[in-house]
Amino acid sequence: MNHLSRFRLLPGAAVAIRRLNEAALAVIVVTNQSGVARGYFPEQLVRDVHERMKAELLEAGARLDGVYFCPHVSSDQCECRKPKTGMLEQAARELGLDLKESFVVGDRRSDVELAHCAGARSVLVRTGFGEGELAWHAKNWARQPELVAADLPEAVEWILQEVRR
Repeated sequence: MNHLSRFRLLPGAAVAIRRLNEAALAVIVVTNQSGVARGYFPEQLVRDVHERMKAELLEAGARLDGVYFCPHVSSDQCECRKPKTGMLEQAARELGLDLKESFVVGDRRSDVELAHCAGARSVLVRTGFGEGELAWHAKNWARQPELVAADLPEAVEWILQEVRR
């Protein structure tokens, strides 16, 4: 995303996040934003998008407990770029989370790897890049997600069933 006007919540996302909120589960966003380091857009745009996302979620009765982003490129060798666990570890410290009891939902291999590296459970959604990742790359991944879901609402349904067990 290179302009604030292009931001859109995916259908069902706010309701799904609200369901997690109602179940007293922490909801955080961790995202790689290498476009900052590459000069494609300023870091302030990332912050503005996150503020818009939080505001739209609040309007729909949902909230995020934290938003973390990595502005680096892979060659920077930082500890925050997914699939490294720096952002999750920071969230765990700040919010008192147990990563071994957590779920990572995402649409890329790096999200699945992040979950494995953190000892969390992984869900790959078919929205965003997910469908292409499944079609063209997933068969070659060393580790597969525990669940492939159509979208965030389906992922949340599974998560809620899992935490009730």
